[in-house]
Amino acid sequence: MAEIQPLRALHYDLDVTGPLQDLATPPYDVIDPVQRAALAALSPYNAVHVDLPTGDEMYDDAASILEQWKADGALIRDDEPAYWAVIQDYTGPDGHALTRRGIFARVRVEEYGPGKIRPHERTHPGPKEDRLRLTRATKANLSPIFSLYDDPQNAAWSALEPATRNAPFGEVTDADGTVHRLWRIADPEAIATVTDALAASELLIADGHHRYETARVYADEIGGEGDHRYVLMCLVALQDDGLTVFPTHRLIRDTTEATRTALRDAIRENFTVEEIATADLRPPDGNGPLTMGYIDGHHNQAYRLTLKDQAIADAALPGMPDAYRHLDTAVLEALLLTGPLELTEDDISHLNGLGYSRTDAEALELVQSGQYEAAFFLRASPVQQVRDVAATGVNMPPKSTYFFPKVLTGLLYNPLS
Repeated sequence: MAEIQPLRALHYDLDVTGPLQDLATPPYDVIDPVQRAALAALSPYNAVHVDLPTGDEMYDDAASILEQWKADGALIRDDEPAYWAVIQDYTGPDGHALTRRGIFARVRVEEYGPGKIRPHERTHPGPKEDRLRLTRATKANLSPIFSLYDDPQNAAWSALEPATRNAPFGEVTDADGTVHRLWRIADPEAIATVTDALAASELLIADGHHRYETARVYADEIGGEGDHRYVLMCLVALQDDGLTVFPTHRLIRDTTEATRTALRDAIRENFTVEEIATADLRPPDGNGPLTMGYIDGHHNQAYRLTLKDQAIADAALPGMPDAYRHLDTAVLEALLLTGPLELTEDDISHLNGLGYSRTDAEALELVQSGQYEAAFFLRASPVQQVRDVAATGVNMPPKSTYFFPKVLTGLLYNPLS
């Protein structure tokens, strides 16, 4: 089973730095240059200075900044291990208000496998090299991995919940309006209960595959035993009422006349096509054959595409597990992206001719503005489907899921030495 422990976290001394509101940031991979500048201006101790460094010597600079924060007393390390509880009150992209509950812990780095830690998506090579260089320089996990655990009895969270009735260690309201509240729980009885409840856990990585694979490479580089054998995670129960998954839409560009013709023919052959309003481009979530919205910038007409027969998907994905052959992103990739559009695995990994959008409005605007030529609007993958595919040992295509809200960077850091 996965080895989950409380951690001696490195965290801000808010008496020195000021409120957590000015310190925490979104994950590095969703921050654009304008947003980075705005975050950096909030505080000299904002996490963006170390988690998304800039300049010719950016990794060494991040390490120097982190050390200076320690010297200033802005960052302090706990003497004793603790679990940290986080509650996120948010409104999802679908407009519903929800609350998600997580536990910050350190988890022993293992090879992927049944009973321990499973991925659910393929990853891109570039981000892994960037995160590895940053880890080597700073010798710390700066941004947590978001993972899921099975706890039908809610035993782990129940042990921490009483502490969350007290004033939090800190609170942040992010740009999406999500309120993040954080508590440190060092009570030995609560720690023992949580550790016991998580002892039989298999973890499914929801977000942060690149960071986990970086942690595994780094641990093997250092060798031996020590703090470097563990990685910072935020753990959320699969049964949590606030756990939701949203879709990531596919955007297409750099087509040719030949690929456009092939795409049109493949759509007509494999899908029933219905004209719809642009407001209906994102199909309702649900099971059944692949159903998606489609629009191209030339005709600017929205369509609903519905797979004519599951046998078409089965034939396009021979040898793949049944759960994978029912996955919308996998069927779309096999029938249209790597088929008529001729995208290779390398193209998909490096975003050649392909883009992603997590909101309906943005995807539509990117097509109508001419930045992309067409878009496929997808349904969300249910959490159970994510589990079923992961259990087969086959990874989903990149960006198959969008777990919202993100877990912030800067709430805690995990020292690796």
